[in-house]
Amino acid sequence: MARDLRGFIKILEERGQLKRISALVDSDMEIAEISNRMLQQGGPGLIFENVKGASFPVAVNLMGTVERICWAMNMEKPEELETLGKKLSMLQQPKPPKKISQAVDFGKVLFDVVKAKPGRDFFPACQQVVVQGDDLDLNKLPLIRPYPGDAGKIITLGLVITRDCETGTPNVGVYRLQLQSQNTMTVHWLSVRGGARHLRKAAERGKKLEVAIALGVDPLIIMAAATPIPVDLSEWLFAGLYGGSGVQLAKCKTVDLEVPADSEFVLEGTITPGEVLPDGPFGDHMGYYGGVEDSPLVRFQCMTHRKDPIYLTTFSGRPPKEEAMMAIALNRIYTPILRQQVSEIVDFFLPMEALSYKAAIISIDKAYPGQARRAALAFWSALPQFTYTKFVIVVDKDINIRDPRQVVWAISSKVDPNRDVFILPNTPFDTLDFASEKLGLGGRMGIDATTKIPPETEHEWGEPLESDPDVAAMVDRRWQEYGLGDLKLGEVDPNLFGYDMK
Repeated sequence: MARDLRGFIKILEERGQLKRISALVDSDMEIAEISNRMLQQGGPGLIFENVKGASFPVAVNLMGTVERICWAMNMEKPEELETLGKKLSMLQQPKPPKKISQAVDFGKVLFDVVKAKPGRDFFPACQQVVVQGDDLDLNKLPLIRPYPGDAGKIITLGLVITRDCETGTPNVGVYRLQLQSQNTMTVHWLSVRGGARHLRKAAERGKKLEVAIALGVDPLIIMAAATPIPVDLSEWLFAGLYGGSGVQLAKCKTVDLEVPADSEFVLEGTITPGEVLPDGPFGDHMGYYGGVEDSPLVRFQCMTHRKDPIYLTTFSGRPPKEEAMMAIALNRIYTPILRQQVSEIVDFFLPMEALSYKAAIISIDKAYPGQARRAALAFWSALPQFTYTKFVIVVDKDINIRDPRQVVWAISSKVDPNRDVFILPNTPFDTLDFASEKLGLGGRMGIDATTKIPPETEHEWGEPLESDPDVAAMVDRRWQEYGLGDLKLGEVDPNLFGYDMK
């Protein structure tokens, strides 16, 4: 299994999913424009080997398809990610085993946790080169500026590592950082995130907060850091669970923090509580520019890196983007956890086009009236990451929730807006959602697109049209005889049915 960025790049290259570009390119918008065209087509990962004004190559779009996310997780198909979700669900809400087999399964999960414990590397590759003092110049990094209205150059796929000054517990998050000067950047994080909590605690004690930024790590570790599942495990243990073995960590040179030993770059610095600078605007995942916010200023005093390092980056925006592919994979990991929280849920899907969290489609095994509404309400409160989900559509278990044609049919044929649509007004909401009348406060809509049963309806429901099973089986047997064996009925071009999908 690949345990560093270079190992993953090698996998992509061997599987024909990587392009190396030797032509001179600019990190100011040009790299993002090229990458965006690749993302729209599900194209390969890219390495720009000749970046204007930089000595280091830039890797982008490495996680630009769900298939490549699966490879990063040492899997081949998205369905396999649910196995990982089952492990996490056992750890989140362990139940006393009723059978020997359940006890064995739980024992295996606990053994996986033991194997996931981080290791130590005393001669880490990430410290092969050390740059300090006046020699430190962040302008030498090939930081990108994706959009013309962006305020400056940014770091996007860095692991931002901090430590709780009271408990000593580390936090690893993926936050955007904006270049402010030769040795400073602002970090943009929400007040509920671990790094922000650590900064508040440091401020209460009159201390600076130490910060390390690990750049160019194993994509599997990025997935672990981006997983907001309420299990009391560190992100390093998460990464070990994801990968099947512990992450090798190394102690930083100038701060009391640990970073992945095989990182391509590490930046070490501190935040003085109360020291802020304007951050933004930048293009965000909603497809618009965000606002300008005063954000904590990080002062860096040291940079270490590998020999001949590779700079890994990405950017936000309207899907498809790499963050959307990561969200699709996380959707699969959440599924067993959600089933444990809301037992009637069979499956759920967060469509990429709905920004991977604004709309959820849930299928249930309906057994009683009002169950769809109950499932929608339970979904909103099941996990913190569903707090900002604006629309929840509930369908029957026989609807393929990943086929938009079936979902639209269910809505059109099973919903009476007067009865089946309900709205929760004035709920806490995403401040990036400009559709809300008041930023930070918005409504939610639930849609019951299930088959209605009394007393939900006062009349008989129509009998669904289905093929005669005997005739269907006969046609299956005679398909070749009809001379139709060369037709691949499973490959459907949606543009043949009036869509305009490019």
